[in-house]
Amino acid sequence: MKNKFEQQLEQLDIQLTDRQKEQFDQYYEILVEWNKVMNLTGITEYDEVNEKHFVDSLAIVKAVDMRQVKKVIDIGTGAGFPGIPLKIAFPHLNIVLLDSLKKRINFLNEVVSNLGLDHITTLHGRAEDFAKKAEYREQFDLCVSRAVANLSTLSEYCIPYIRTGGMFIPYKSGTIDEELRQSEKAVLMLGGKIEETVKFQLPDTEIGRSFVRIKKIAETKKKYPRKAGLPAKEPLS
Repeated sequence: MKNKFEQQLEQLDIQLTDRQKEQFDQYYEILVEWNKVMNLTGITEYDEVNEKHFVDSLAIVKAVDMRQVKKVIDIGTGAGFPGIPLKIAFPHLNIVLLDSLKKRINFLNEVVSNLGLDHITTLHGRAEDFAKKAEYREQFDLCVSRAVANLSTLSEYCIPYIRTGGMFIPYKSGTIDEELRQSEKAVLMLGGKIEETVKFQLPDTEIGRSFVRIKKIAETKKKYPRKAGLPAKEPLS
């Protein structure tokens, strides 16, 4: 008998091996354990974590064929969403998880080690700083982020990491139209182009989601991202 998690993933055409199911369960256990001493998530009930963190993270398959992607960076990964669920479900991925809080990085390292994940790197610092480093700038096929910043700000953090021809796909709520209009100019300034928005509901839920497909069509000018704090304080417009 399939559990709810497996049924929801089936609707995304994702089938897990026994080992992958085990890894998701281990991830859940470590998350709940660490959450007792630090604030990683407000959601701790098993089915809810599966649905609102794991299924949600993997729903990006509605916007991009993950089998065609190799190098991924997850900006502002927090407790590892969506990066770690993507790595578990698509083991071929080479993933970088970036977060500004050292305690969260310690948690992520524990997850990576316990789950036996390889080709996954954690970075402690700000997106604005690592985007200036040659080994990360314009090196990725796909940049993802579930961070809550508005799209102009998020684009300045994320687009510099993507190679020309790659994609930036932020995880957004169902109501995105106004934010999209406000960010069009910023995306272009950064070398991106908004291709389409994929809107849907998470399987068997009322939760509305939007994935914005932003394609990198030109190199990002050297001056972006601006120095730490500015993208959030003064979004490009």
